[in-house]
Amino acid sequence: MTIEAQGQRIVTIARGWIGTPYRHQASRKGVGCDCLGLVRGIWRDLYGKEPEDPVPYSADWAERGGAERLLEAAMRHFGPALPLGDARAGDVIVLRWKTGAIAKHAGILSGPDMFIHAYEQAAVVESPLVSAWRRRIAGVFRFPPA
Repeated sequence: MTIEAQGQRIVTIARGWIGTPYRHQASRKGVGCDCLGLVRGIWRDLYGKEPEDPVPYSADWAERGGAERLLEAAMRHFGPALPLGDARAGDVIVLRWKTGAIAKHAGILSGPDMFIHAYEQAAVVESPLVSAWRRRIAGVFRFPPA
């Protein structure tokens, strides 16, 4: 399968999660998920099972720990980060809420200027990747070939 075909498959899977309510640490389509749970659910759909079980995490895990746990996990399972200019539909983006903060949000690029993510206190949505989001991207990662 080509990179483009896999990317479109991932976008289709991600769009199937739209409307799933936000639930911290959850990963069940239609029931609840957080941003990591969305990525985990897509991974399960592609490969059958997750590469590791996430350890429990509090809502303020990044503010309390100081380590780039989300970026480290992304590199462990997706490989090195890609240049932002190489990003394609279906890629995972990891974001910081503010400059200098630990990266603690993730989404799936659905086009050059759109992404799908689980939005806290709302649901999985497809949002414009406006400059306020774009400048918070800490890493771009591609799912391994399925």
